[in-house]
Amino acid sequence: MKIVGVEQSLVEAELVGGLLSCPSCRGVLGPWGHARERVTRRFSGDWRWRPRRARCRGCRGTHVLLVEVCLLRRQEEVEVIGAAVEAHVAGVGHRSIAGRLGVPAGTVRGWLRRFDQRAQEIRVLFTRCAVVLDPELGPIVPAGSGAADALEAIAIAGRAWVLRFGPQPVWRIVSRLSAGGLLRNTSSLATGAW
Repeated sequence: MKIVGVEQSLVEAELVGGLLSCPSCRGVLGPWGHARERVTRRFSGDWRWRPRRARCRGCRGTHVLLVEVCLLRRQEEVEVIGAAVEAHVAGVGHRSIAGRLGVPAGTVRGWLRRFDQRAQEIRVLFTRCAVVLDPELGPIVPAGSGAADALEAIAIAGRAWVLRFGPQPVWRIVSRLSAGGLLRNTSSLATGAW
């Protein structure tokens, strides 16, 4: 899995031009068909799309090119999930969040539980990213809870990204920096290749 930009024509040009690197071995990725069609729930309505697949010319591994508005194995756009996390840290309950976002309560509860369970790991990852992006970053003051500390680290890493690379929505930055794995089920969070 590799995180790419939303503009499909640009992604296609980068893929055909050999400008995308393999997340496994850093070899050159080339076109390799498409994955199955997916439906992503967005604030602006459902989005139907087929992710591009790529194959490494070096290790011969194949990868799905996941757009930065998505997270691994999540049907909702990262902005929707991020809004839920922000509301949760502000003290709003999962049922209220679900009603506000138009997402099943069980789905929101799952996101929030996963975020809470991985809060320390998320905080560490995004603190490291912030320091790499801004080596002169001062100390990060604790925000009061594991989830709040994780969200604070995300905000600081997002700010460091914007200062270095220019404006972009913070939750898309989160998708890139976590390689789409913010809420992944596996044991560790890996950083994305930026």
